[in-house]
Amino acid sequence: MKPMRPRALRPLRLAAACMLAAGLAGCAAIGLHPPRPGQTEAEVLARDGPPTARYAMPGGATRLEYASGPAGRETWMVDVDAAGRVTRARQVLNEAGFDAFQRHAAGMSRAELLRTLGTPGERRSGGWQGGEVWSWRYPNNDCLWFQVSIGADGRVRDGAYGFDPTCNRPGGAVG
Repeated sequence: MKPMRPRALRPLRLAAACMLAAGLAGCAAIGLHPPRPGQTEAEVLARDGPPTARYAMPGGATRLEYASGPAGRETWMVDVDAAGRVTRARQVLNEAGFDAFQRHAAGMSRAELLRTLGTPGERRSGGWQGGEVWSWRYPNNDCLWFQVSIGADGRVRDGAYGFDPTCNRPGGAVG
C-alpha cells in the first residue's frame, strides 16, 4: 500500500473538521446549555429560537417550553418573571420530575399537566379509564416512557412508567 501524502490527507482533515463543527453545533442546543437565571427572555429567544409552547404563570410570569419533539427525550421549561428575566430553567423529563409529579398529579387539569411536563410525545384516546393516555420519552437506559392517564372529564387520574413500544422495533428505534 502506498503511503498517503500530506496533500491527499487534506480532504480527510476537512471532513473531520466539518464533523467536529457539526457536533459542536449540536452541543449548543438548549439541552446542554440551559439559560441562566438573570438572562432576559430576548436573549433566550435569540439563542434558542421560539419555544415549542408558552404558558402563562401566576404573577405575570411566563414558562417557555423547549421540547425536543415527539421522539425527543428532553423538555426544558424556562421560567421568566414579569420583568422578562429568567428565574429558573430545568429539564423536566426525568425520574425525579415524574416522581414529584405523581405526588401532586391526581385531579390536575390538562393545562396544568402541559405546564408541568410539556407537550407529550404521543397522545392516544381510550385509556383504561376512558379519556386519553399521554406519553413522554425520557433519558433512561431501559425502553421506558412515562405515561399519564387523563379521564373523560379532562383531569389527570394517574401517572406510571411503561414500556416504550417503539424502542426495539426494527427501523423504529428511538434515540
